[in-house]
Amino acid sequence: MTDDAAMSRDGEEPDDIVAPRDPASVARRLEAILLIVDEPQSLVSLATAVGAPVAAVRQAVESLVADYDGETGGPRRGFELREVGGGWRLYVRAEHDDLVSEFVNTQSPSRLSQAALETLAVIAYKQPVTRAQVASIRAVNVDSVVRTLLARGLVTELFTDSETGAINYGTTDALLVNLGINSLDELPPISPLLDDGASGFDAEVIR
Repeated sequence: MTDDAAMSRDGEEPDDIVAPRDPASVARRLEAILLIVDEPQSLVSLATAVGAPVAAVRQAVESLVADYDGETGGPRRGFELREVGGGWRLYVRAEHDDLVSEFVNTQSPSRLSQAALETLAVIAYKQPVTRAQVASIRAVNVDSVVRTLLARGLVTELFTDSETGAINYGTTDALLVNLGINSLDELPPISPLLDDGASGFDAEVIR
């Protein structure tokens, strides 16, 4: 390819041929990547993807956040760029959650059952926890429900107890992403959700 062919009409090299050299170009590249990612991306991953220094990507991310929030003179967008689970991803703004949920449910009605949600909550708060412990707390067999949560990628096998051979389960980063939080420390306290603030979760259970 000749030098002339590699140049755009205005005399600048196209963005898709060389690494971006200005903040606007870095921001455009970031938007293209952020539109198609399914999981939050770290600044390092984004910098690698767009071929720019981490410092430039950090600056571009901050400018995009301000732009989407309407702090630069433009309209406040219906989505936001948020840091979740140690990375950055585009999310629908909270005030539009009901609207989007209704739309998504009409397109794909599949959702977790009440039993799956209850089991997921027990694992989230008690992890690491075995299936027997979860079953003791819920007073029902949870084998099939745990398999469903494993298939959905919401829980994972953490380790096997050396004495009992029981598998201990915990939640994955996918749960943090779906809840829009950075860590399990941001989960609400469980005590107000229980009758006496202790029943069930603090009871001694068998393996």
